[in-house]
Formats: sequence, C-alpha cells, structure tokens
Amino acid sequence: MNIIKKYFSLDEAHTSIKIEFLAGLTTFISMSYILFVNPSVLGASGMDKGAVFTATALASALGTAIMGIVANYPIGEAPALGINAFFAYTVCIGMHVKWQTALASVFVASVLFILITLLKLREKIINSIPADLKFAISSGIGLFIAFLGLQNSGMIVGNKATLVSIGSLENPLVWITIFGLLLTVVLMILNIPGSIFIGMVFAAIFGIVIGQIAIPTKFISFAPSLKPIFGQAIYHIGDINTVQMVVVVLTFLLVTFFDTAGTLIGLAQQAGFIKNNKMPRVGKALAADSTAMMAGSVLGTSPVGAFVESSSGIAVGGRTGLTAVFISIFFLISMLFSPLLSIFTAQVTAPALIIVGVLMAQNTAHIHWDRLEIAVPAFLILLGMPLTYSISDGISLGMITYPICMIAAKKYKEITPMMWVLFFIFIIFLWILNIK
Repeated sequence: MNIIKKYFSLDEAHTSIKIEFLAGLTTFISMSYILFVNPSVLGASGMDKGAVFTATALASALGTAIMGIVANYPIGEAPALGINAFFAYTVCIGMHVKWQTALASVFVASVLFILITLLKLREKIINSIPADLKFAISSGIGLFIAFLGLQNSGMIVGNKATLVSIGSLENPLVWITIFGLLLTVVLMILNIPGSIFIGMVFAAIFGIVIGQIAIPTKFISFAPSLKPIFGQAIYHIGDINTVQMVVVVLTFLLVTFFDTAGTLIGLAQQAGFIKNNKMPRVGKALAADSTAMMAGSVLGTSPVGAFVESSSGIAVGGRTGLTAVFISIFFLISMLFSPLLSIFTAQVTAPALIIVGVLMAQNTAHIHWDRLEIAVPAFLILLGMPLTYSISDGISLGMITYPICMIAAKKYKEITPMMWVLFFIFIIFLWILNIK
C-alpha cells in the first residue's frame, strides 16, 4: 500500500486509496455506455459488433492505464463519440472506404500524433486554427451525432418532399428512445452519476417489457474474439495512397487532437492542476492519448481519447492516476458481459448520442457570433455536418470560407499559414470527392 501511495503521491494530492477507488468506479459507470454505443456505431461500417465490444473494452483499459501510470491523471480513456461516427458514417459509408482502410488511417494519424507530441508542436498547431472554428467543429460534431441518434431511433425519418420529417409515434421502437431520452435528461438534471448508462439500462428494460427486445439467453460470457478486426490497421496501411485518404488521416488527427487537448485542459482545471496557466505533465498526457489511439487502431476501434465523463470521478475526489488504474480494471471486468450487447439496440443507444450531442453543442456559446467573418464559416461548419451527413464536408465548408471572409473583413493578416494550407487541402478534397 505504501508503494502505491508513494508512486501516485496520494498524500500530496490530499486523497486516499478509498477515495480514488470510489472516483474510479464513478467515472467508469459514467462512461461505460461507450461499451455498447461504440459497437452499434462502428457496426454500421460492417465491423463485427462482438469484436468491437472487446476492442473497445481493451483499448479503454489500456489507454486509461497508461494515462494513470505515466501521466498520473485521474482521466479515463475510450473511443470518442463523434469521431467514431465520422469513421463509420462519413469515411466508410459516405466515402465508400473499407473499414480496414479506415482503421489504417487512424493508425497513421496516431503515429503523426506521437510525432507532434515528441516534437512539441502542440502549441503551434493549436494556435494556428482560430478558437471559434475549434468550438464550431466540436459543436457541429455534436449536432451530427444527435442527428444520428434521432435517425437511429426512428424519431426522424426520410421524406421525399422535405428530405426529413418526424417519425411515426405508432412505432413502438420509437418509444424506447423517447422513454430513455426523457429518463436520462431527468437523471442528468438531478446530477445522478452514470445518468447516461442508467438511462440506457432502463430503456432496454422498457423495450423488453413492451416486447420489442428479446431477453438474452445468458448474461455472462467470455469476451468475443478480436480475430475479425485485430491487426487490420497494419495490414491495410498501403491503402492510404490517395489525396482523399490523406485528408481523412488529417481530419482524424485534427479532430482527435483538438478534442483531446480541450478535454484535458477542462478536466485539469476542474481538478485544480493548472498553475500559472500551465498544465503539468501535459506532454505525458498527450503521449498517453496518442499511444492509446495507436493501440486502439490495432485492436480494431476508432480513435481513443480522454473522456469528459472523467469529471464525475474528479467531482468525488479523484486526484491521481490511481483513479485511472481503477477505471482500467473495471473495463477489463466488463468484458465478461458481452451477451448484453443484444439488448442495447440502436433505439436504446440513441439517447446517449442525442445527450452527448447536446453537451458538445454547448461550445457554440464561445463563438463570436457578432463578427460576421467568424459567424459565417462557423455556421457553415455547424450546419454543414448534419445536412451533408459528413463531418469532413462540414469542416471543409468552414475552412474554405474562413480565409475569404477574413480577406473581405480586411483582416487577412490574422490568417495563419496553416489555415491557408487547410484552405487548399479542402478545396482539393471536395473536388476529388465530387469527381464522377
């Protein structure tokens, strides 16, 4: 016990093994919904859901353990919502890219992420893109995944006259999502830890009660094999040989990088780690993220990153990497419950997508809407993602219009070299994408 206390500096952090355990359990319950949502999302790309479940648990356990042991932060890691939607719906379905090649893109992006961390280029890259556009990207992803949730639930359906319209309330499957969504919202407003996961469990029970979801024949089993997806990222690196795939890699890198950086800074501020506007051990934290992302791609999942739900564990006193170690252990234990995947249908997981979308959309408050040269590209990013059904297309609209708007506003000196690079990259990307 003394070795553990000394390694994680528990006394200096004014915490204890008991507090760290409770914090780890709280965070795990809060983020455990990803075990069932991620297979549902990535399954749309053709990936084996059982294998994705195992990959999600292992990647989360590994990434979180690295974060705790190396960076000594009480932060959980797992495949991030939003970027997994980009993986499945934009890259695989929209661009007709095989999921094996998409995994290879994640692997290459993670290698670049590691190089950026080692070369200490983090600040330069972050500062090159305007904060308003960063907020617009994260908010736009929120709108996109909320739209996916509404669509998966049947609450929003296709319509030849208006493109989309509200679904039929006579469909009992729709009521599973409505029940889960309302319950989750109430629980979150009441600040109940693990609200999203609890909401999913009761939505599944509701679905069973109304006869729309079959009860599994067993509840505990060894985790499904990784064989269908393991190592595919390495075997298909050679498929990244077009400008389109380079843009995909760049998008994985940028979105994951900024999402991770923002989450880490926010959680560090909550825990009181930041002193004199500096975050201690930030290099180790980013290294943990990039390593987890690489390992996750090899295991067979979309990019792994810091989870904002870690704030729940920090709120109950988690202050060191020991919290993360406990989270990692819980993820390993969770691998025994893969049979429950069958009851977590698209209608059951839809509320999680909608709620996380709401949380991500809060970043719109930080956009300077009173400056038209900022508002236009930010708005096009926000609106473009759900309407084009593509995160990358939405980003493209904003990145292309930003320099034009800034020149019109006679603020061309504020355009960074990186923004000009992105301007031309996304023009080429859209041109290639629309070649018939």
